[in-house]
Amino acid sequence: MKRLLFILAVLLVGLASSAQRKLEKEEFYLGAQGGYMASMVNFSPVVGQMAKHSFFGPTAGLVFRYAGHKACALQLEVNYMQRGWQECRLMEVENAAGDRVVAEVTGYSRQLDYVEVPMLFHLYFGRKFRGFLNLGPQIGYLVHESQKNVPDEFANAWEDNLPSKTAHQYARAEKPFDWGLAGGLGMYYRSKYAGVYQIEARFNYSLGGVFNSTQMDYFSMCSPMNLSLTFAYMWQLHPHFK
Repeated sequence: MKRLLFILAVLLVGLASSAQRKLEKEEFYLGAQGGYMASMVNFSPVVGQMAKHSFFGPTAGLVFRYAGHKACALQLEVNYMQRGWQECRLMEVENAAGDRVVAEVTGYSRQLDYVEVPMLFHLYFGRKFRGFLNLGPQIGYLVHESQKNVPDEFANAWEDNLPSKTAHQYARAEKPFDWGLAGGLGMYYRSKYAGVYQIEARFNYSLGGVFNSTQMDYFSMCSPMNLSLTFAYMWQLHPHFK
């Protein structure tokens, strides 16, 4: 089912763009983007996390956009993403006055650094000021991972190369290749001589997972998901090769 969704998203990008009326003058954009993201991992069995104690990290990358049809374009990106998860649970603690109260306590955290390549269908409206919707598949690869506040009983899980069926979420990532879906909303301003200024809020959901998730494994699901806010500057290129 997950692979089917991914394939359908790829086909949607191609079919939707080819179905629109062509522009008299094609538009080409090249630029850079950067921002910040909040991420969690959808675990089953559940690992204690809270949205307001999400894992926060930067994202940055390069953007290329081609608009050959009215109201739609194709967008290709190469991004660095720092995502992961921060564990948090409710515990009874003693406050400064000596009273026992229930508080939110953060603990173990994992940082996962990915290089990702989204391939997006870009639907836009407007002229100088444009609103837009981005939607499509993405692929990525885990290039680095680190952890903090590891429980004592799992302190040597990485050195001993323990699998997730034994060390649970404290094992090393077992699936470095990632694939999933991305969708975003935003707007940009096209100036005549000073380029394009853009802001976008985007949600990414992984269909690949961090750990093995077969019937023999501890987790049946471990899908990263993140919400990002990015700013981009792009330059509209003249199609000299048209």
